[in-house]
Amino acid sequence: MPGSDGPAIAALLDRAEAGDSHAAGEAVCAFDERLRRVIRIRLDARVARRVDVDDALQEVHVEALARLPEHLAGRTVPLFVWLRFLALQRCVTLARRHLEADVRDARREQPLVGGDPTSMALENALAASLTSPSRAAVRGEIRERLHGAVDRLEPLDREVLCLRHFEELDNTETAAVLGIEPPAASKRYVRALVRLREVLAASGFGASEGGV
Repeated sequence: MPGSDGPAIAALLDRAEAGDSHAAGEAVCAFDERLRRVIRIRLDARVARRVDVDDALQEVHVEALARLPEHLAGRTVPLFVWLRFLALQRCVTLARRHLEADVRDARREQPLVGGDPTSMALENALAASLTSPSRAAVRGEIRERLHGAVDRLEPLDREVLCLRHFEELDNTETAAVLGIEPPAASKRYVRALVRLREVLAASGFGASEGGV
């Protein structure tokens, strides 16, 4: 499996495996800033308005501590990649919890999360990069155009762009998430970036607008 933990993280995990609870706590909190970014990108926009990112992250900490022995038993992926997986699961759980509650409330009935979650995450991130707060009123129109553009990308291209450009994973981490070798991940990212620029241009976005 491509990618591995650095010496500092590996040392923390060794101590945690030996029963050091303080080291376990340090380990699951070691990537908090990066996990906050993941949660902001991946959490359904309707849920993000009512869920604090730090509250969601705290739930990830609790689950990670409970499941850390499971990770330590194999260490098949780097710690950050494993924690990111738990954060994505938490985003899905929060979406189900809040949106299913809305459906049960006749005053606020609305559909559950629809479509491909990666497409939604990519559209959200692109919309934010294409509009400033002062232009929020036109974001709906831009989202409609982006939806068509993103839909023309292959699913793996969408995922690679989210990982590299918006979640800011490096090439080795991206390879670990996708289960491929780093050179293949690098080629896939370049290809996806070229394709994104093509579909954005075809949808009427100028080269300077997309920021990609």
